[in-house]
Amino acid sequence: MRGHPWNSLHAGDRAAPASEEDCLALINALFPERSEHFRLERDDDCAALSLSSGSLALSTDYFLEDVHFRAAYFTPAEAGAKALSAAVSDLAAVGAVPLGFSLGLLLPEGLSRAALADCLAGMAAKARACAIVLTGGDLSRGPCLGFCLTVWGAPVAEGAPFPARGRARPGDCLFLIGEAGLARVGLEALEALGREALSRYPASCAAHLDPPVLLAEGQALARLARREPALSLMDCSDGPARDLPRLLAGSGADLRIDPGLIPEEVRREAGRQGIAPEDIFLAGGEDYALIGSCPESCWPLAREAVPAARLLGRVREDSLFFCNGAPLSLAALSGFDHFAAPAGKN
Repeated sequence: MRGHPWNSLHAGDRAAPASEEDCLALINALFPERSEHFRLERDDDCAALSLSSGSLALSTDYFLEDVHFRAAYFTPAEAGAKALSAAVSDLAAVGAVPLGFSLGLLLPEGLSRAALADCLAGMAAKARACAIVLTGGDLSRGPCLGFCLTVWGAPVAEGAPFPARGRARPGDCLFLIGEAGLARVGLEALEALGREALSRYPASCAAHLDPPVLLAEGQALARLARREPALSLMDCSDGPARDLPRLLAGSGADLRIDPGLIPEEVRREAGRQGIAPEDIFLAGGEDYALIGSCPESCWPLAREAVPAARLLGRVREDSLFFCNGAPLSLAALSGFDHFAAPAGKN
C-alpha cells in the first residue's frame, strides 16, 4: 500500500482507517459539539437548520493536496486548520456570525488513521476558535487528500446587512484590514526551503500556514453598514491586484502604499529579489485580509469600528489604477488564479 508523507509522523501507528464507520467515529470524537440551530443529528441525510434571522450567508471552498497545500511542509494539523480558515474567511468578508459547516473529505489510499486524526484535530481546534460547528458531510476515496467545506452564518445583528462588493463610488476611501504579501513570501520560502523557512521568515510562514480569520473585524463593519449601506467589503485571498477590480466593479483607484503598509519581511524579500516591495504586496495571495470601501464621511467611523483598518487609497471616476502616482498595470502582477498558476502554487 502506498504510504503518505504524514505517516512518518506516526512511525508506530500507520494503519489506515478500517472503514467509513471508523472515519465517522474519529470525526464524532473530535467534533462533539452540537448547535441549537440544528434540527437533525449529524448522521442524518441532511442538516436541517432553523434561523430566526431569515437570512443566511453560505460559501463553499476546496482545499486540495498539491493544489492548495503540500504535505512536505504542512503538518496535518496545519492543513486541517487552514482548510477551515480559508472557508470561514468568506463569512468574515460579509460580516456573518459562523453557525455551521459541512465537510466533504477525500482520503487517499495509504493515509494512516493517526495522520488523519491529527489533521481533523487541527480543524476541530480552529472550529472551536471560530465558534463554528460541524453538521455533517461525506467521505470518499480519492487520488489525494482533499477537503470541500461549505460554511454558513447569520447576520451579526437584526437589520444588519451582509456587506457586498461593487458599491464603491468615486472619491470613496479604500482600506485594508490585515496584511498583504506575507503569505506569498511564506509560500515561496516554504517551496524552496521546506520547514527550514520558518526560522528565516517566521511571520511570512505563519501567514501562509495559519492565516488569521478576521471575523470580529468583518462583523464590526457589518454593524456599521446598517448606518452606511454604501460600505463594501470582500475577502482578499487572491491578492489586491486581482481582488481590487472585483471589489470596485469597473472603477479604478489611486493607491497610496507607503512603506509602513508593507510588512518588514515583504520589504526584505523584495530587496533580495531586486523588485519593488509594492509588487509583492499587490500580487499577494492567501493572506485572507479584508479590503473594502466606504464614503469619506464614513472613514472615521470605520477606523473607530476597526482600529486595525488602514487607508489604501481612493476610488477614481475612471477605470485606471495608479500606485503612488505612477500608472499601474494590475494584469502585470501575478495574483493567484487556479487556471493560470502552476499546480501547488497557492
